[in-house]
Amino acid sequence: MHYRRFGKTNLPLSVFSLGTMRCLASAEVAYETVVAAIAQGINHLETARGYGNSELYLGAALQAGLPQPRSRLYITTKLPPMADASQMDRSIDESLTRLGLDYIDALAIHGVNTWEHLDWLKAEQGCMAAVHRAIVDGRVRHVGFSTHGSLELILATITTDQFEFVNLHYYYFFQRHAPAVALAHQKDMGVFIISPADKGGMLYTPPATLETLCHPLSPLDLNSRWLLSDPRITTLSVGAANPAELARPLAMADHTEPLSPDEIAILDRLHTHLTQTLGTDRCSQCYDCLPCPESIQIPEVLRLRNLAIAYEMTQFGQYRYRMFENAGHWFPGNKANRCNDCGDCLPRCPESLDIPTLLRDAHERLHGQPGRRLWG
Repeated sequence: MHYRRFGKTNLPLSVFSLGTMRCLASAEVAYETVVAAIAQGINHLETARGYGNSELYLGAALQAGLPQPRSRLYITTKLPPMADASQMDRSIDESLTRLGLDYIDALAIHGVNTWEHLDWLKAEQGCMAAVHRAIVDGRVRHVGFSTHGSLELILATITTDQFEFVNLHYYYFFQRHAPAVALAHQKDMGVFIISPADKGGMLYTPPATLETLCHPLSPLDLNSRWLLSDPRITTLSVGAANPAELARPLAMADHTEPLSPDEIAILDRLHTHLTQTLGTDRCSQCYDCLPCPESIQIPEVLRLRNLAIAYEMTQFGQYRYRMFENAGHWFPGNKANRCNDCGDCLPRCPESLDIPTLLRDAHERLHGQPGRRLWG
C-alpha cells in the first residue's frame, strides 16, 4: 500500500480508503471488513450520517479493537449542509457519539449539490460557524466537502477557501471535473475520488467489448491506474460490502507510478474506438447545450449514450439514466423523453449534433424501471 499527503491536512492517507456505505449486512460483517482493510494497509475509514447504520457499525468496530491503534487511523464522517449552525453543532456531537470518538480526523460537508447549499456554507450563522467552533475545541481536526453538483458549483465552493479537501466524481469515463482537480491541487487541497468502480462505470462487471479493449488490464485496474498515476489525487474509495471485495481493487495499491507506454496505448485504443464507433453522433461533452428549457441534463444523457454504443456499457447507462427524476439534487435532471423539439440547444452545439434525435435514441436504449440512490 502506498500513502500520499492529503493536501493541507498533512494526513498521510493510504491511496485506497474504505468507504463503509455498503458494510451494512451486520455489525459483525462491518467489523470483519474494517479489520481486513486495515490488515491490507488501509488507514482511512470513511462513513456518513446518511449511510444507514454505518457510523454505528464503524464505531462498534473501533471500540472492539483493530489491528492499528486509533492514533494511526484516520476517520472521516460526512454531514449534510445545513442552514443553521446549532443544528450542525448537534449533528457533530451525535456523530461523535455514534462513532464512540472524542474527535473526527476529517469532517466532510456531504452533498454540496446546489447553489443554496453554497449560500448556507457562506452564511455568517450557517453550518460552517459550528464546524469552525468544533475545529477550535478539537472535536473536528480537518474539514472538506463532497459534491454531486455541477462543475461551476464545485469550483465556486473550492474558491471559498473554507475547505482542506474535496470528495469528487472523476474517472477515465467521466473527466468533466478535471478543472476541479486542478484547482484543488492549486489550493493544496486533498482530492478523494469517490465510487471509482461503481459510478466510474460499474467496472466490477464490465461488458465484453470493454474488457477486450482494455486487455491485458481489466477495466477496473485501468481506471485505478489512470487515477493513481496522477499525483494530484490522494486516495480512491473502495466500497467493499465484505472482506472478499477488497482483493480486486487493492491489487493496484502499489502501482502509483506514471502510466507505462502499454497503458497509454490502451487509452489511445479506447479513444479511437469511441471516435470511430460514434462517428458524427459523438457528443464531446462541451456542455454548451445547457441550460435546457425542459431541464434535461443533455450532456450526461449523451455521455451515457456514448458509453452504451462505443463500449456496450448499456447496463451502466441504464443504472444511471433511471436515476433521473428519482434522486433529487443528488442526480438532477429530467429524462430525455421530455424533449419537445424546441431546438433551443441546436445553435449552441459546436458539433451540429441533432440533439433531439440523439436524446430520443438515448431514452429508447436506457429507460427502464425508475432507480434511486441507495440512501435517499
